[in-house]
Amino acid sequence: MAHSSDEALTDPAEFWEARYLSHRGENGVVWSGRVNAAVEREVSGLTPGTALELGSGEGGDALWLAGEGWSVTALDISANALAVGAAKAAELGLADRVEWMQTDLATWRPSAEYDLVTAAFLHSPVELPREEILRRAVSAVAPGGRLLIVGHGAFPPGSSHDHDREAPPLPTSDEVLASLDLPEGWVVETNESVDREVEWRDQGTVTLTDAVVRVRRDA
Repeated sequence: MAHSSDEALTDPAEFWEARYLSHRGENGVVWSGRVNAAVEREVSGLTPGTALELGSGEGGDALWLAGEGWSVTALDISANALAVGAAKAAELGLADRVEWMQTDLATWRPSAEYDLVTAAFLHSPVELPREEILRRAVSAVAPGGRLLIVGHGAFPPGSSHDHDREAPPLPTSDEVLASLDLPEGWVVETNESVDREVEWRDQGTVTLTDAVVRVRRDA
């Protein structure tokens, strides 16, 4: 069945495969390849160990973590995106520090524990059980380890939801924290809304808001 654009796709795997192909720039990638600012800020200073990234995309965060000494498992639904990350890892000499795994997070269940579990901007225009995924992520954190969640606190300018009055509001960091339904034995280390200025496509400098949650499991 032909589609005029990836916007017409509703199957998550098909949507993201098409998105990572149709939105590539002349350099062959969609994103900048740089680590997300909140991830760098929240992880810098932590002792490197094992890390799991949920929704790694083209690997900006995973590659930065590997460069900082972490042993990373990067999960994403898009083989196209993972291929970009794997190629960059080989180019940077980090291929042995990142395992790239095509995974549908909607049906994912943790099979191991990690010192750090990250989910940065795990949002989707098509169906994604985000709260369920993040609650499952709690059980992937090893004793003494951390879960870091970074999300949009407000819709970025020009996004499909930016002017949609019917779109549900994005969750605040308080709401993300509450939705995790953490058991006893967890410490909240970060729970905040953070503004940052970025050069946004052709709109010049804009202010984006990140909702940031970092929690630590007692050792």
